[in-house]
Amino acid sequence: MGIDTASTIPPAASSEALRKAMVDTLRSWGGVRTAAVEAAMRAVPRHLFVPEASLERAYGPESVVTFRDEDGVAISSASGPGVVAAMLEQLDVRPGDRVLEIGAGTGYNAACLAELAGPSGSVTTIDIGPEIVEEARRGLAAAGYDRVLVRHGDGADGHAANAPYDRIIVTAGAWDAPPSWREQLAPGGRLVVPLRIRGVTRAVALELDGQVWRSVSIEECGFMPMRGPGAVEELNLELPPNRGVRIRVDDGRPVDVDALASALDASPVLAWSGVVVPWKPLVHLDFWLAGASAEVCRIIVLSRVREAGLVNPIYSWGSMGCYTSDTFAYLIRRPAPSEDGQEMVELGACAYGPDGQRLAAEVTGRVRAWGCSRDMLAGLRIEVHPAGSPNLPAMITADRRHSRVFVIIGPA
Repeated sequence: MGIDTASTIPPAASSEALRKAMVDTLRSWGGVRTAAVEAAMRAVPRHLFVPEASLERAYGPESVVTFRDEDGVAISSASGPGVVAAMLEQLDVRPGDRVLEIGAGTGYNAACLAELAGPSGSVTTIDIGPEIVEEARRGLAAAGYDRVLVRHGDGADGHAANAPYDRIIVTAGAWDAPPSWREQLAPGGRLVVPLRIRGVTRAVALELDGQVWRSVSIEECGFMPMRGPGAVEELNLELPPNRGVRIRVDDGRPVDVDALASALDASPVLAWSGVVVPWKPLVHLDFWLAGASAEVCRIIVLSRVREAGLVNPIYSWGSMGCYTSDTFAYLIRRPAPSEDGQEMVELGACAYGPDGQRLAAEVTGRVRAWGCSRDMLAGLRIEVHPAGSPNLPAMITADRRHSRVFVIIGPA
């Protein structure tokens, strides 16, 4: 979720002007919906949590990476303001609430939580990275939020010492909902977590019904994965030899990068779905791809490979897609006649590899299934049941160590 404040920011603007423009823009398109979240984001000086970034970048639309691992992969950041606002709205913190944040990051989100909980509430934030913990403490102290308790530990265990919590928010991609989160949540409480399901991530607001988590809202988002003993590694693999195409997968699925690199030597196979839609947003289309027989992935495309003739993916960064042992396919688009001045596109698929015809046809079939179901998207919901629970009539079922995750479309 990005915001563009460029048109509202005067040259050499102060941090106050930049913060005002950021929140004004979020309010204008509905990223900020409530007075409480608006007041919190207007109050917290975001730039103090990312001191090495310029003011324009601190208050800009994108996340600000603050730590990378030894391979250069980002492991911590200040999330983009649109994502922060959306998840704060989902969490619905009330004055006096006890809040646990899993993933301290820069401390910015914890400061917003402290504003929402007020002096009668409390905020505890925990992170597995000791250097991230120190950075969060520094930022919170600089901004005057010393009342936030910052702890080092594995967020999968929660923080029992301050439980129970009225609200728990997770700010990293999670594959599971460990028992500690349920055990440490007060009756009537709410959990907001970016759940990873078959390669798709959604920020899901969940409330407990007995032992079952049921969604009350779902937002599209992207997050770095949780780390720790229970985490599932996200793989970002470049197809050799330096082909300019990366494949991103999770859930521990196998990838034969050499075979997929060889697929690029074949001519592309294009297939068109006949589904014509307004250009962006393509709400929940990736869930329909996750219902294919192939594995779901993200295809990340560098500019040089486009220049060399690779068929353009649907977005500037790449596209959602599917892959098998030796073939991959991703979404593409082409212009369609506009309607009432609105830009329209037809969706299709491009496949590379020996099974290209079949995989392109399967992807376009999933697009058609999505197109036929778009009037039911408001009824899409996610339920998290204990591991070993009986099957439900779900579009997607994902088994985890502690849970079974169901993505369901249709009446409750």
